[in-house]
Amino acid sequence: MKEVLIATGNRGKLRELELLLNPCVQKVYSLADFPDVAPAVEDGRTFAENAIKKATAAAHATGKPSLADDSGLVVEALDGVPGVFSARFAGEGATDAQNNAKLLQMMAGIPAGARKASFRCAAALCIPGKEPVVFEGEVKGVVLEAPRGTEGFGYDPLFLVPEYGKTLAELPLEVKNRISHRSIALGKVIQYIGNCKES
Repeated sequence: MKEVLIATGNRGKLRELELLLNPCVQKVYSLADFPDVAPAVEDGRTFAENAIKKATAAAHATGKPSLADDSGLVVEALDGVPGVFSARFAGEGATDAQNNAKLLQMMAGIPAGARKASFRCAAALCIPGKEPVVFEGEVKGVVLEAPRGTEGFGYDPLFLVPEYGKTLAELPLEVKNRISHRSIALGKVIQYIGNCKES
């Protein structure tokens, strides 16, 4: 594929997606390249609904193949919370630190054996003139009682990946990009694009 617009304003997410797409896409754009394009309203009930909304809006506004993902943390003990509200868990415009603080507050007193969670991602690719397609990925882990690590963003410092004994914020980016929910979903996108064939 010659070009794709990544419909996000999140710099951390953009950095991850650019690295993942680099082998198969010649030119990657972001919403920063199209300042007149308003971001889509994320009011879907699922990650897939939000991803489709964002990708479709970007593709219609720019005429370019557009990729958007919606992802978040799903905590078993909290009945799936924060889920689709992960980015704004502590309110609109909340920082990562504020979202993490609210999560820790809600999970206070929950024992280690009951802190299972998963990061889930739905990635939607919308090529103008075609129906959007959705690909999903998931990584399972445990929510810690205190943050660890300085890499990554969002809930990464609280999310322990048992196989590595480290949080996503402690793992090198190349390792995170290999195992993360987003990389799994994006791997399926890349396979769909056609193993780096022109499209």
